[in-house]
Amino acid sequence: MASGGGRFKRIPENEQPIEYVQMDGLAVMKIVKHCHEECAGNLEVAQGALLGLVVENRLEITNCFAFPKNYDESVDEEEYQLDMMRRLRRVNVDHYHVGWYQSSDVGSFLSSPLLESQYHYQTSIEESVVLIYDTQKTGRGFLTLKAYRLTPQAINMYKEGESTPDALRSLKVGYETLLMEVPVCIRNSPLTNILLSELSELVPPQQGSNFLDLGTANVLEGQLRSLMEHVDDLNQEAIKFNRYQQQVVRQTQDKHRYLQKRAQEVAARQEKGLPALPEEDINKLFRPIAVPPRLSPMILAGQVDAYSQHISQFCSQSLAKLYIMQGLHQ
Repeated sequence: MASGGGRFKRIPENEQPIEYVQMDGLAVMKIVKHCHEECAGNLEVAQGALLGLVVENRLEITNCFAFPKNYDESVDEEEYQLDMMRRLRRVNVDHYHVGWYQSSDVGSFLSSPLLESQYHYQTSIEESVVLIYDTQKTGRGFLTLKAYRLTPQAINMYKEGESTPDALRSLKVGYETLLMEVPVCIRNSPLTNILLSELSELVPPQQGSNFLDLGTANVLEGQLRSLMEHVDDLNQEAIKFNRYQQQVVRQTQDKHRYLQKRAQEVAARQEKGLPALPEEDINKLFRPIAVPPRLSPMILAGQVDAYSQHISQFCSQSLAKLYIMQGLHQ
């Protein structure tokens, strides 16, 4: 599974049970700490559960806890989650499961496992969301925490279990309509805000210039490399689909020629008074060609779009930093 952002439409207020997500600062810090510790120096994906409650038109996330690591086979994940929620309930902490979170690197969060997991969450917990935390972009000074929900079209697609071109066309599903972004706001108590104000005064002045770091070539290089890889994968999927279309056209032409020849033979036998030819099952002679699923190419298209958006934003931000530093130098 795997934020970043993509070109996903905003959530319609009249179609969803929640209008926005409100997060406590403590829950945000726990997610940030877990994702950076889990993903430091490796390609692991950090995941965890979101706890909170629904109040009127908003989803309040007040707590969270990490899932056990994938390679720890001695722990049953479902039993672990239930045990954690029971323990939180005993100490009078919000223990209602309202979704899950996952770390990500730029646009790689959009994947089949993530969509399937969110489908199971959303069908069992109507208000649930998936939070995507972008570790790489946050490390460059831009906190990136986005909440997503499956669209009604995507839920219908998973219910029907079909991802053929005709099914996706009838459901009007595209990579832009797989997920909907829900606005996220972070709320701190007044005492927390006072503490943060006091801590900001203790930060040495030289540390405040980290966000103006211009050493971004390696980040941009990694994003471009990932974009090229996904474009190549998408091109391979396009070649497969074009080959399928060519096979369908060739089979249709062969079937048309066969039916014409058979009609001529039937007419000739009728003129000679011969018995009619036995009926033949046309589907046995020309077996239907399997339609390649289109969900994977659609996800790849969404990832390419997300990487393109990130590269555009990243270049704009880097240019802005460059002009600021030039102004300071002058």
